[in-house]
Amino acid sequence: MDTNLARQLRLLLIADHELFGGRDPLPLCRAAVDGGVTAVQLRWKEGPPREQVALARRLVAGLAVPVFVNDRPDVALAAGCAGVHLGALDLPRALARRLAPPGFLLGTSVGSDAEADRVQGADYAGVGPWRETATKADAGAALDPSRVAALIRRIGPLATVVIGGVLPADIPAIVAAGAVGAAVGSGILGQDDVRRAAAAYREAERGITA
Repeated sequence: MDTNLARQLRLLLIADHELFGGRDPLPLCRAAVDGGVTAVQLRWKEGPPREQVALARRLVAGLAVPVFVNDRPDVALAAGCAGVHLGALDLPRALARRLAPPGFLLGTSVGSDAEADRVQGADYAGVGPWRETATKADAGAALDPSRVAALIRRIGPLATVVIGGVLPADIPAIVAAGAVGAAVGSGILGQDDVRRAAAAYREAERGITA
């Protein structure tokens, strides 16, 4: 498994439980990885902790890429995940860091200058939303590309991914803004052919230097 964080985050799949639509999550995530997804983040806001752990363990055992969990460091640690993504209302990163083993990764969300100034202790940041998205109701208003680029500069050397309604055609602008990659949910899992949908994002990235 690739241990370089920037490469891990080139195409982060936001595996929102609602997007599975009753389908088995593991084959869907495998298809996405086959198409070029480089990491998977499980997001199951209302999921019972025991079921979240069971699903996260399946993903860790069945995928050849790092698996993260949204909001729940306890679930991520119990399942042996690579890390956890923590929002403003979740467990403070300083406390999560004390609980976590060496090498456990912590992500944070950034959508404002104030949040960009509070990334200490995080290993990576998700910046957005790039455009308004129905997948995350509390994501806020869309940020224009210049605003995204300004937030990435303000964050500094921290690895960043851009999130929120990202389309394959947006990848060149996202990379130009300074991000290492994009985080995508419905753009991949909401499509009939998950593998092909993921591949479209990676092809857009490869086309930048082609």
